[in-house]
Amino acid sequence: MAAVEITKDNFKETVSKEGIVILDWWAAWCGPCRAFAPTFEAASNKHADIVFGKIDTDAQPELSGAFEIRSIPTLMVFRDGILLFEQAGALPAAALEDLVKQVRALDMEQVKKEVAQRRASEPPQA
Repeated sequence: MAAVEITKDNFKETVSKEGIVILDWWAAWCGPCRAFAPTFEAASNKHADIVFGKIDTDAQPELSGAFEIRSIPTLMVFRDGILLFEQAGALPAAALEDLVKQVRALDMEQVKKEVAQRRASEPPQA
């Protein structure tokens, strides 16, 4: 499945659904972003069960600001609505494959328990 465009209108719906979502924050003027694009697209074709989304930081300044994107490309991985990974910089194809493998192998019931425990121990926000 080819990468899909993510905007402020479909972001929440996309990342909150069950399954894995990998996001590439990029811009047309960014050389490393353009260099990483074929790797990201190849992975999206190889893993049809994963949503690969591209967010143009210039076209989506609200999203970029909300997530404090300061360097591109930035990769984010969500699974079952939980942000599991965030890193600035392009990954080589082998590293992206390894990341996919690690995310697939996670015990999401355990991750959800840990997230719930962390939220329960945080002080309420004003």
